[in-house]
Amino acid sequence: MRTLIAIPVFNESRHIRAVLERVLNYAKHVLVIDDGSTDDSPAILASLPVDVIRHCGNRGYGRSLIDAFSYAASEKYDWVITMDSDEQHEPERLPEFFREIARNDADIISGSRYLREPTAAALATTPTDRRRINRLVTEEINALLSARLGIRLTDSFCGFKAHRVAPTQRLQLTESGYAFPMQLWARAAAHCLRVREIAVDLIYNDPNRTFGAALSDPEARLRHYREVLHREISLSGEKLHVGHAASCREAGLAEPERRVRRGDRKDCHERT
Repeated sequence: MRTLIAIPVFNESRHIRAVLERVLNYAKHVLVIDDGSTDDSPAILASLPVDVIRHCGNRGYGRSLIDAFSYAASEKYDWVITMDSDEQHEPERLPEFFREIARNDADIISGSRYLREPTAAALATTPTDRRRINRLVTEEINALLSARLGIRLTDSFCGFKAHRVAPTQRLQLTESGYAFPMQLWARAAAHCLRVREIAVDLIYNDPNRTFGAALSDPEARLRHYREVLHREISLSGEKLHVGHAASCREAGLAEPERRVRRGDRKDCHERT
């Protein structure tokens, strides 16, 4: 099976050369999506043996991943492993992803920083608001979608993932920003994708990194993530068979127009 490593980049000139040199020790097929960098990242990328998609302006984290999936499909790759460019995802973990891919029993292999207990040192450098939001959103995804996904997630936001290309393309993903994982999980559940988690290390090199604009406020960010999640569940309609009006009310969000029964993976053989 052909596997592509896809790495979104936005102004990562401090880290990108070191990250890519480590990645290239384990993989020959590497795609970098330069999301409108204004620092020296483009020049650094030009000096390395990697393919590059360059956005003229910043189009968002989700848009970068969507472009990577489209590229992988057009180039006949079977899998895409996505990872960050700021040294928070260790390239040395790539062989573990390759081994999991070779088992051929999943469509998404999702890295989890909480599948095993993080060290005290790692927790000490983790921004409190990010961990709290991850926990709250992960709990909500599990309450609404775990029966359909066939797994209770422990980390819904980790970007270190392996995606099988063909089923990922069927999801027709469109969410361009940081709420991309909310759409991914909802549509993965709707399309019966098989999901597993593997443990990766919890690393935060820059706890002061911001999300930009309104999403830098933790409560605004949490609300945005929940809005996208509930929107996607509602749009999936009968494919999900999820009754989530009560959780919408609790979140202070509009209830879905139609309520349907809760479903699980038993009907997945009937779905595409």
